[in-house]
Amino acid sequence: MSGMVTQVRPRGRDDSDAHVRIGALAPLTRPGWHEAGRHLLAGMELAVRDVNDAGGIAGRPLELVVRDTAADPDRAAAAVDELARLGVAALAGEYHSVVARAAASRADALGLPFLCSSAVLDALTERRTPWVARLPAAQSRGWRIYADFLLAAGHRRIAVVAQPSLYWTSGARILRDHLAARGGTLVALDLPEPDPAPVCDALAEQGASALLLLVGIPEPAVSIVRSVRRDRRLADTLIGAPAGQPEFASWAAALGGDGAAIPFLRYLPERLGPLGARVGAALRERLAEAPSFVGFEGYDTVAVLADVLRSRGVGRPLTAETWAQVSAEGTRGRIRFSRAPGATVWQWLDAPVQVVDRDPAEPGRFRVLHTG
Repeated sequence: MSGMVTQVRPRGRDDSDAHVRIGALAPLTRPGWHEAGRHLLAGMELAVRDVNDAGGIAGRPLELVVRDTAADPDRAAAAVDELARLGVAALAGEYHSVVARAAASRADALGLPFLCSSAVLDALTERRTPWVARLPAAQSRGWRIYADFLLAAGHRRIAVVAQPSLYWTSGARILRDHLAARGGTLVALDLPEPDPAPVCDALAEQGASALLLLVGIPEPAVSIVRSVRRDRRLADTLIGAPAGQPEFASWAAALGGDGAAIPFLRYLPERLGPLGARVGAALRERLAEAPSFVGFEGYDTVAVLADVLRSRGVGRPLTAETWAQVSAEGTRGRIRFSRAPGATVWQWLDAPVQVVDRDPAEPGRFRVLHTG
């Protein structure tokens, strides 16, 4: 899928019409989390179809120009340069935080508006920028909500196993600081390779009541879950995955019942409104499976950018004040952007956050455990 260009045009329109282009970034091949990328792109494509069915942008078709980042920051930065040369009006997308950070920094340097769909790393850019906005809650907010859930459930000594990554390191720091301020403790366990079984011994020795997986899927996450589930010493240990790995169908397919009752963060409201319900049904048909929250994020990204492009008028470049003027209806509520204290990018401060898990009695169904 590398270098793929997706064009979604309104029915019956002459292809000679000038298009309004949005550059779309998504991880569509390995080592990227391509399942998330597929959901993200499906949401963006569906929104483009809806915009074009409603007449496009001032009568001009909206077009996605898609580039596969494959979870590579350098590749993402190069894609931003290419898309800028192609004359896109704005950038959209990306799932991996470290990749989104590279794209955001390059967009800031070029003065090209970028609406980040799904990446949560707080420091999306090194400096304060007027060009970048983000839809999902920042990691500092979402992961604190997750820590509050753990504390409310009675967990005070919590173990974590993490792979080396700026994203995982940042998440662990947020959890550690928030827990410590409220009487909790975060204990870091080593991640032995290639066999993660010793994690169970370390977990039993530490006496932690919960184990958080800050690791990739399918491995080593799947092997660790299986090992913990089969260790009688750890029968009462909660397994958690705050980054959202259990959201996707591949998790349930790999682990079956073992993958249930593992709480994770999901960025959906408790109930979808009419737009969200319609988009959810359309995404299910397009994906041939239940849509993840990432699909809704993709749809909302394009919906917001289309609203901005309509309101400003075709041919007028977006400016540094663009995000402050946004008030768009999304699948998960009305979207407005603000500047949080200390934040480097514009942020949807009211983005929904849930802690959910798969129901052990019916792993295809999600249970909402906590909202923030």
